Amino acid sequence: MGAGTVHDASLGKEIVRRVNELAAISEEPDKLTRVYLSKELRTAADLILGWMRDAGMSAHLDAIGNVCGRYEGERQGAPCLMLGSHYDTVRDAGKWDGPLGVITAIACVADLNRRGKRLPFAIEIIGFADEEGVRFASTLLGSRAVAGTFDESVLNTRDRDGVSMRDALVQFGLDPDHVGAAARARRELLAYLELHIEQGPVLEAQNLPVGVVTAIAGATRLAAQLTGMAGHAGTVPMALRRDALAGAAECIGAIEQFCRTDVDGLVGTVGYIQARPGATNVIPGEVSFTIDMRAPTDMHRKRAVADVVRQIEAIAKRRQLALQLDVTHENRTAPCAPWLKQQIAQAIAAEGLSVYELPSGAGHDGMAMIDIADVGMIFVRCRGGISHHPDEHVELADADAGARVLLRVIENFRPRAAEASVTNPQVTG
Repeated sequence: MGAGTVHDASLGKEIVRRVNELAAISEEPDKLTRVYLSKELRTAADLILGWMRDAGMSAHLDAIGNVCGRYEGERQGAPCLMLGSHYDTVRDAGKWDGPLGVITAIACVADLNRRGKRLPFAIEIIGFADEEGVRFASTLLGSRAVAGTFDESVLNTRDRDGVSMRDALVQFGLDPDHVGAAARARRELLAYLELHIEQGPVLEAQNLPVGVVTAIAGATRLAAQLTGMAGHAGTVPMALRRDALAGAAECIGAIEQFCRTDVDGLVGTVGYIQARPGATNVIPGEVSFTIDMRAPTDMHRKRAVADVVRQIEAIAKRRQLALQLDVTHENRTAPCAPWLKQQIAQAIAAEGLSVYELPSGAGHDGMAMIDIADVGMIFVRCRGGISHHPDEHVELADADAGARVLLRVIENFRPRAAEASVTNPQVTG
């Protein structure tokens, strides 16, 4: 696989075919929905397990529903390079988010197996059963279980039909009292690598098929509630109003303006708002809205959140509105390991492609896996940067480029030198 070799996109063709085959497994015939512990997820798991075995791997379903495959190295029981992504989806999803990474990893191992090639380490592939958090409102359940950080209180959470996660695990054929068995030890992993669609427009704007991820941005989510005074739309003078919706509008504008003027990758979103009482001729007395803020570093995000909170507090005070502000979610930034970024960059360059680094604004399983392994990510261009939508699309040539880069990383993978691990505070032996 030299840089000048002509490729026939054979890896890409197989990957696209399987992405389409997996996308046909959905709880709704006209849109893709495959949520955690559903019968559709079980059907998908069985299909993926079959692909893993066809690729020369031993494969099984773990204690939380992740599909796990292992391709032994030159000696049995060696530590592994772990490759992974997720096979659950959001509702009315695109077909590439998650499955592309799982299917590409399997295609790479199948290629090694066809050539009878074994490496000085094992390769493991995990298709995480829940990354999106759609059913039980808690994300990264599959990867948190593998990392040993699964919160067992989630087992009592109920879905929109009143089914608890505990009962759903039993219906899926798993034992909720043995979720801990999915946990892996740091000594078993040399690194965790994930290939994923970008879910943004940057690579397309750069006219590049792949990129090196620098970090998975942390996120802070807040729930805000402003309380003023409802009143008649015709009789209360403007100067005497305590309009909660007008106050919320000013807050939203302030958030947008603050984030627009930041040059270091800060993004802020108000994705939900509700005004009460919600009548055309009544001044809104109470408004609830959400805030989602993300940045490439934790320090940047935390400072930005503090600044935005101060602005919202000042707006509420000036408008004589009562403010309640609660943090509902906090995820730390997961930086990609420099030594893995370097190996990914070398593989991209060896394929004759330009090396481009970019952060991930979306969350990924690497955010959980960083607790037990150094993390690296490869992004693949997606059309229009569209994701979590049926129009999500990856071109065949880009799927193939991603596969060739991942395969080259695997074949040339060099575990981090043992002495270097002493300098990493995350490493516990």
